[in-house]
Amino acid sequence: MKSRNLRNVAIIAHVDHGKTTLVDAMLKESGTFRSNENVEDRVMDSNELERERGITILSKNTAVHWQGIKINIVDTPGHADFGGEVERVLKMVDGVLLIVDSFEGPMPQTRFVLRKALELKLLPIVVINKIDRPDARPAQVVDEVLDLFIELGADDDQVDFPVIYTSARDGIAGLEPDQMEDNLEPLFKVILERIPAPVVDIEGPMQLLVTTLDHDDYVGKIVIGRIVRGKIHPGESVALIKRDNNLERAKIVRVYTFEGLKRFEVPEAKAGDIVALTGLTTANIGETVADINEPEALPQIEIDEPTLTMNFMVNNSPFAGREGEFVTSRRLRERLYKEVETNVSLRVEDTDSADILKVSGRGELHLSILIENMRREGYELQVSKPDVIYRTIDGVKCEPIEYLICDVPESAVGAVIERLGKSKGEMVNMTNISDTQIRLEFKVPARGLIGFRGDFLTETHGEGIMSHVFHGYEPYKGDIPGRGRGVLIAHENGEATTYGLHNAQERGTLFIEPGTKVYEGMIVGESNREQDLEVNVARKKHITNMRSSTAEEALRLEKPRIFTLEQALEFIEEDELVEITPNSIRLRKKLLNKNDRVRYAKSLSSNSAK
Repeated sequence: MKSRNLRNVAIIAHVDHGKTTLVDAMLKESGTFRSNENVEDRVMDSNELERERGITILSKNTAVHWQGIKINIVDTPGHADFGGEVERVLKMVDGVLLIVDSFEGPMPQTRFVLRKALELKLLPIVVINKIDRPDARPAQVVDEVLDLFIELGADDDQVDFPVIYTSARDGIAGLEPDQMEDNLEPLFKVILERIPAPVVDIEGPMQLLVTTLDHDDYVGKIVIGRIVRGKIHPGESVALIKRDNNLERAKIVRVYTFEGLKRFEVPEAKAGDIVALTGLTTANIGETVADINEPEALPQIEIDEPTLTMNFMVNNSPFAGREGEFVTSRRLRERLYKEVETNVSLRVEDTDSADILKVSGRGELHLSILIENMRREGYELQVSKPDVIYRTIDGVKCEPIEYLICDVPESAVGAVIERLGKSKGEMVNMTNISDTQIRLEFKVPARGLIGFRGDFLTETHGEGIMSHVFHGYEPYKGDIPGRGRGVLIAHENGEATTYGLHNAQERGTLFIEPGTKVYEGMIVGESNREQDLEVNVARKKHITNMRSSTAEEALRLEKPRIFTLEQALEFIEEDELVEITPNSIRLRKKLLNKNDRVRYAKSLSSNSAK
């Protein structure tokens, strides 16, 4: 039977196309908030990092009521690095709202999330957002979306999608770009007409697939999923079917459904609804909660494999333990293995060394968000240069390829094409999207994009926009040149002085300011030459009767380049590490002592000669 008073829909989009803002508008339109209630913008982005970066990292559930029908809404991440979040939550819904910017059109992450939705045979509604942009081009964007559907192999029902035009920020919608209503009623009407009501078996033995885990300090682990069959009651004994098909007996303590931004406890929940359960302390994502008398497993969630790996290790620098609370290998291991329980795209493996763990993820952003969360929790660690994961397919060494889209000023096109050519990039398409902007599309090895963003912003003078998504595995493209310049390395332990930095800045670009504590082997800048160079940034001017210490104030320093975490990960080479603490991000050589580095370099050259 159909549960006619229920709809389950996911909202998917590229980063910054207005997805979370539209959810805000739908919550307000449906009367979820009181008229005098003070509501923050992007209310669904509850995570601190999400608010800072303006992106959705974790999928979240909410629900609104419209004309007596409950609409469960799942807000999904827009970045492909968090694809594990997208893939599993799409199992809970029957249709999707695909939001596309009225100027930018379909972007790489649009392609990624849409492909996943089409593979699951979900029915789409296309929402052309930001229709109030002065440079909006809605007609062309709809054509581009149609081409993308056809390219991704959509069936006839999926290609015959309705189109709604919105300005999520203003809370308005319409069936034509020049016929906008002053509310979102057209959008809600199309959702009720287009998204099918879930077909359910309410009387059958209960089944629920665990798709998300949450935690509450009072009730502990919270399991979230859609009831596929039957009913669920508090106090009910259930079977938890693990990934290896073993059964565990468990008891549901509380059952919650979603209403607006809150969870409400209910005495019963029926098939088709999305619920949150407590009491299942050993449940993990992808497992089935089933009837105790008729336990039947649901198909497990298929998640794309990681494409990037890096080593997480205990901090062993001279400054280890000064700023962090959790610094031991045991703490590091516990935290990473705990992350794997909820972060399904992540892989953690032990290595030969007890102090080093190999961590694999979907991309630089996926791994850097994990590192950023850990440092905010008080962890100290070091990480190595990200490296791609190669595969052997039919006896051929293959590597991950990214599909890259760059919107660049006309004047920078040649420089960007030349830079991507060095990274073994293959141009797929080049189009004019405005009088001054050119869109370049490339297939590039994933390793060729490590460190590319900084060069890209330099070449386009900060005006370029780039985004990329995993495209697939292709035969190995050959060697790609690394960073063209060496680094400036601190000569000794101490505190950087204006005098020392002034002398060092003639040799390259500085990464630190006066007063920064440094240690031998720490990277303090980028050299002007290909070779690494040692500098004494802690050097002080000698005071004689001819000079005074105040003369140092007259020395002028160039503004240093301060790295974000992602920029630091992109910058380092194989013989370097990033040291991460709650207060600092430092770059360093793996071997801090100069003599050790010289000996190691000699051993490498002698081995290669043999």
